[in-house]
Parts: sequence; structure tokens; C-alpha cells
Amino acid sequence: MITKEQLVRYIDHSLLKPNLTNEDIINGCLYAKDLNCVSVCVNSNRVKMAYDVLKDTQTAVGTVVGFPSGAHTTYIKALETEEAYKNGATEIDMVIDIGAIRSGDIDYVRNDISEVVKSSPAIVKVILETAYLTDEEIILGSKLCEEAGAHYVKTSTGFAHEGATIKNILLMKNAVSDKMKIKAAGGITDLKFSLELIEAGCTRLGTSKTTQILAELDK
Repeated sequence: MITKEQLVRYIDHSLLKPNLTNEDIINGCLYAKDLNCVSVCVNSNRVKMAYDVLKDTQTAVGTVVGFPSGAHTTYIKALETEEAYKNGATEIDMVIDIGAIRSGDIDYVRNDISEVVKSSPAIVKVILETAYLTDEEIILGSKLCEEAGAHYVKTSTGFAHEGATIKNILLMKNAVSDKMKIKAAGGITDLKFSLELIEAGCTRLGTSKTTQILAELDK
């Protein structure tokens, strides 16, 4: 059985709900720091706040770009990434232009990702929002992420009607080389599913239910 110390090094502790107060963000970061989570993920306006709590720890600051719709111009996504990196974020979870990939505008999608990758030295995880894509589009999107130089392909924002599924993780994993990493997010609320996602090949799990998941290890 996986230990708590091992599991938290898979977890990007998510603090993305728009109604979270400054106190919620600070307390969430302190919680992740005490657990030694691999990262927290906050909205870009909270990056500096999270960095002030987490600097000089093993818990990285991550943020989201073009979130949650992906329907931002490439220029804005790149600028948001650049600013977030300057404020202390070392991990960027960007949303692809979902409408563009569904329209078959492949070059646009590839360039959209590439410009974000080039705009900072941060690790880039690309959110496909699989709930809105066909199997073929998930496979194509995963390949475009690798072609554009991203480090991870990720399932979901957690704001769509469906989050991560094992089926979609396997589609993504089989579409890319071993150099690419996989992140699952959306609907990860219990230990059993978390372990299934890790077994399927995920090296990161995005969840706001960290306390709930870890509590099952204490039973």
C-alpha cells in the first residue's frame, strides 16, 4: 500500500474556486506545505500570495492559464504565463483552445501551446478538457501537446461535467512518448480512484479533496 508521504508527492493541491478568500488561500498553502504536497495550484492573481508562503519549501507554486475555458488569445495566455512565472509560479496548467481543436484548426492549437511553453522556463501542463472532446480529438490533442514542447498532458479543469477517467488517461498515455507525463484532474475524491489513476500512468493528481483522500489512509 502507498504511504501518505508517497501519495502527497503526486498531489497538486487545488485552490481554484473563485470564492476562496485570501485566508483560504494562505491556509490551503500552509496545509500543503505541512503535508509536503508536490505543489499547490492557485489562480494567477494569487500566485504571489502562495509564493510568499511556499518559498524555500518542497511544495511548488502552480497556476492556471486561459482558465477554465481556453478561449483566450495566445498573446494573453503567454503574457499571463510570463507574469505568473515572475511572481513565483514554476508550474503552468494551461487550457487548450477547445473550440479550435474541435474545428480542426491544428496549427493554431499547436502554436497556442508552443507560445506558452516559450514564454517562461516553467513546467507546462496542457489541459485538454476531455469532457468536450471525442476519443480522436483527445489523441490528437495529446500529440499536439508533445509537438509543442509541453511537459504534461492533463485531462480536465474540474469545471466541466466530467473529470478524469481511466479510459481517457490510457488514450492520452498511448498517444505520446515516454517523455511526456500525464496529469489527472476533476472528480478525484477518494483513495481507490487516486491509486487507479497512478496505476494507469499518472504522475500528478489535481484535487481539492486532499484531506478526504488522505483520511482513507489512516483508517
